[in-house]
Amino acid sequence: MTDITDDIAEEISFQGFDDYCKLLKNLLNEVLQREVGTEFVDKLERNLTLAQSACNLRFAGIEDTAELLEKQLASEISKMTLEEALTLARAFSHYLNLMGIAETHHRVRKTRNLAHLSKSCDEVFNQLLHSGKSGDELYESVCNQEVEIVLTAHPTQINRRTLQYKHVRIAHLLEYNDRPDLTQEDREILIEDLVREITSIWQTDELRRHKPTPVDEARAGKSIYLINLNSPLPYFLPCLHIVEQSLWKAVPHFLRRVSNALKKHTGKSLPLTCTPIKFGSWMGGDRDGNPNVTAKVTRDVSLLSRWMAIDLYIREVDSLRFELSMTRCSDKLSREAHDILEQETSPEDRHESWNQPMSGNQTRLHGQQAPPLPTQLPARADLPACTECGDDGGSHPKLELPGTGYMPLSCQDAQGSSNSESSFHESGHGSSKSIANGSFANSNSHQPAPSPRGSFTSSQLLAQRKLFAESKIGRSSFQKLLEPSPPERPGIAPYRIVLGHVKDKLMKARRRLELLLEDLPCEYESWDYYETTDQLLEPLLLCYESLQSCGAGVLADGWLVDLIRKVTTFGMVLMKLDLRQESGRHSEALDAITKYLDMGSYSEWDEEKKLEFLTRELKSKRPLVPPTIQVAPDVKEVLDTFRVAAELGSDSLGAYVISMASNASDVLAVELLQKDARLAVSGELGRPCPGGTLRVVPLFETVKDLRGAGSVIRKLLSIDWYSEHIVKNHNGHQEVMVGYSDSGKDAGRFTAAWELYKAQEDVAAACKDHKVKVTLFHGRGGSIGRGGGPTYLAIQSQPPGSVMGTLRSTEQGEMVQAKFGLPHSAVRQLEIYTTAVLLATLKPPELPREEKWRNLMDEISEISCQSYRSTVYENPEFLAYFHEATPQAELGFLNIGSRPTRRKSSTGIGHLRAIPWVFAWTQTRFVLPAWLGVGAGLKGVCEKGHTEDLKAMYKEWPFFQSTIDLIEMILGKADIPIAKHYDEVLVSDKNRRELGAELRRELLTTEKCVLVVSGHGKLSENNRSLRRLIESRLPYLNPMNLLQVEILKRLRSDEDNHKLRDALLITINGIAAGMRNTG
Repeated sequence: MTDITDDIAEEISFQGFDDYCKLLKNLLNEVLQREVGTEFVDKLERNLTLAQSACNLRFAGIEDTAELLEKQLASEISKMTLEEALTLARAFSHYLNLMGIAETHHRVRKTRNLAHLSKSCDEVFNQLLHSGKSGDELYESVCNQEVEIVLTAHPTQINRRTLQYKHVRIAHLLEYNDRPDLTQEDREILIEDLVREITSIWQTDELRRHKPTPVDEARAGKSIYLINLNSPLPYFLPCLHIVEQSLWKAVPHFLRRVSNALKKHTGKSLPLTCTPIKFGSWMGGDRDGNPNVTAKVTRDVSLLSRWMAIDLYIREVDSLRFELSMTRCSDKLSREAHDILEQETSPEDRHESWNQPMSGNQTRLHGQQAPPLPTQLPARADLPACTECGDDGGSHPKLELPGTGYMPLSCQDAQGSSNSESSFHESGHGSSKSIANGSFANSNSHQPAPSPRGSFTSSQLLAQRKLFAESKIGRSSFQKLLEPSPPERPGIAPYRIVLGHVKDKLMKARRRLELLLEDLPCEYESWDYYETTDQLLEPLLLCYESLQSCGAGVLADGWLVDLIRKVTTFGMVLMKLDLRQESGRHSEALDAITKYLDMGSYSEWDEEKKLEFLTRELKSKRPLVPPTIQVAPDVKEVLDTFRVAAELGSDSLGAYVISMASNASDVLAVELLQKDARLAVSGELGRPCPGGTLRVVPLFETVKDLRGAGSVIRKLLSIDWYSEHIVKNHNGHQEVMVGYSDSGKDAGRFTAAWELYKAQEDVAAACKDHKVKVTLFHGRGGSIGRGGGPTYLAIQSQPPGSVMGTLRSTEQGEMVQAKFGLPHSAVRQLEIYTTAVLLATLKPPELPREEKWRNLMDEISEISCQSYRSTVYENPEFLAYFHEATPQAELGFLNIGSRPTRRKSSTGIGHLRAIPWVFAWTQTRFVLPAWLGVGAGLKGVCEKGHTEDLKAMYKEWPFFQSTIDLIEMILGKADIPIAKHYDEVLVSDKNRRELGAELRRELLTTEKCVLVVSGHGKLSENNRSLRRLIESRLPYLNPMNLLQVEILKRLRSDEDNHKLRDALLITINGIAAGMRNTG
């Protein structure tokens, strides 16, 4: 159960869940009996029984006896050999992962069977109409809504992609098991398949042995198969990826659900080219503190994303061509089909290899040749090697070749190879005749003039012959088997002709991208391939309109509508890639430039002087950076990134996010560097850069920066150049990002939540004052400590006016798989995003009823922040305690992300990234970042007589209620006895152990205060399903923690023991599975 899944936790009944847990546990035991033997399984069951008994006693309030059983369990674990400990860790880890699969499956099963699903489009649309909203207002709001879910590469997904894939396979088998029509034999076969999957999981290494590259992370998020790229990308490597695995199927299903609900409640369907949700990505673009993300990586990932999109569309078009076999069509479509046939002159060219991707050997061979290749073969180069004699000699006949010639690495390689004509046209435009070998030769084709054989070196000639032979083997006859025989002209299938032409242009676009990714020359003309979404939509919409006009609407509303909606949602890039860099890197780049130009030191100027310089240069029409400038490698990388951004443009890229932004000059600095790069690239190309300029988005992260966010936006919008730029290039739209992770680490969760709320209010007000529309971009993590929590609750508790039909939000690490890993789960999450934003727009949450409430929040926040910082930043023992009591130092061995765990080399908490900070405390079940300081703040205000005020705030103010509920949720996951055990075994110093005891007392105080405010008798009383799910994991989770403590103890006295390290990492995996989140 992730922190997000209580979105639908109330919909769970537990009988089916228990049955699936029992089934998977028994099957794992069966596998273990075979793999490790009966004796070990008996020992494992004994440990499980001790853990279960201790949990039952704690639930009954018999603490002393429970503690005795836990000590006995810890004693038995301490006596285990290393091999036994490793096997036990693996077994419990797999138990917890299988339980997670059962949870997810049971939620999906229950929601599928519910007649009225809460937070659904149908329910929310009906609710809004009954609240007084008109049907037209509802319709316009849904059609104009813009929600973007941004998938990031934050390193919180702990499972290997291989294991994720196997877990999905098990989930699909459980879903298949729910079918009522299965015979007994079917169920027996299904059980055998489950046993095979679990056996495969057991025999698979759980650990990543190498860190992923940024491109690996992008592949995991987006791609299916990768072409042979000269980079760290393997050849045709199959990847588990969220797009093809789930979103590709979920998006059209989700949009049908939205459209049907709109039709029911307003009488109008969702327009075909309208989608309330799109997707973005940081994978391969987020370079903040990650030196592995370079300009080349960003370029390759962006091109790869395009390749992936086109590859998916080719498959879709193939399926659609098969379905749309009818001949009746509109006059407009008929004319289009005949125009396509008129343009195509070589029906046999469809059997050429050029409309297929080259093999890896072919591409590599091209890349190895230093001189440029000729555009045609020399005379007789098409003959077998044994026909080296002249024209009048040789004992072998000439080989008849299909097509008009072999033209390597030219855009001509795909001309005349249209699948539309090859499939459906035989006569009338360049007569064709069949020849003996079954291929076709065009009697009107013009053979290229022979070129002297001496124009080739012998090595080139051999290479060309080999290339040609490889390209032809089996392809002509095999291609003919795949496609239907060409009918006579009077019976042409116009939809197939048009869609064949679409496929042809898509294949050329895919081939072009392969050449670009190989850094090989490409001479395709722009009309040969699809570059924009509108270009691809045009023929698809033409087919749709034709079907509708001919009375075939039922066909039009099938696969064709789904494909149109996929194109509208995913475009030509699947997900536009955001770029992110820290503000200081831009200042360093400008400092190097100004020094090189003898203009002074940019970094030493005050804010006003910076703004004056930046504004002046932005108004200038000349480039600032000389092409011959010599700068340090770090600065060059920044400039190279802007150059790549200029080359790709806004058609491929989304926003440029500035982390650690604090001044207006941080934004203008990026605008200037972007403008300069676009001028340079445009000059080299001799034409404007593709697409428009990227949106520049300041990210306010620390408490100090959040407090100044509104002032920065006001300053920016008061600058004439910037306000005109926003209106002209971004349609009067300003985007601002707020960061939850660093603000929480900086001041504690409660203070961060309040400062984020006020910052959003201030930014929204600043934009409203300047008549600019604002989109707030929420950088939320998966855990409560990093701003995570139920999506619906989070959006519904935003300040009024901050969600005006637009929202961007990150989804990170394990949350991506948890929310979008299965199509049904993905549909549910997309619907929750849509309805939550719609409600927040049309029925915004209430403001604080009294000004007194805001004053109380300020007071709680101040006390909370002071308590948090006095412990984390001011207590001299805390840093050492943190390192001893948690596995923080060992987390780096997990290899779960490409970026370092620290922004800088400092060992303090300040430069530690928020993910390992939260991750480490989650492992020990102390979850300190989510609650530290909260108890002190609430207690301080209650002691001043404001308890009843807090209770009223909880009942009537959505923001305050959601803040308390999230803290209560995470307190339900905390475990004081387990955290105490870490301290007793691992913390060496008496003063540090006392610090741990003091923090545990603070945790108890926080629990009491939260329960007083919420009015609940015990934690998670308002979410019994969540509490029940947490309790069901404890018999497996508690032994994992005890085992981790024992392994940490041994490893810290034997640091080079790799088996101990492996055992520790497996316990980390298992505990993350049990807690259902990492950082």
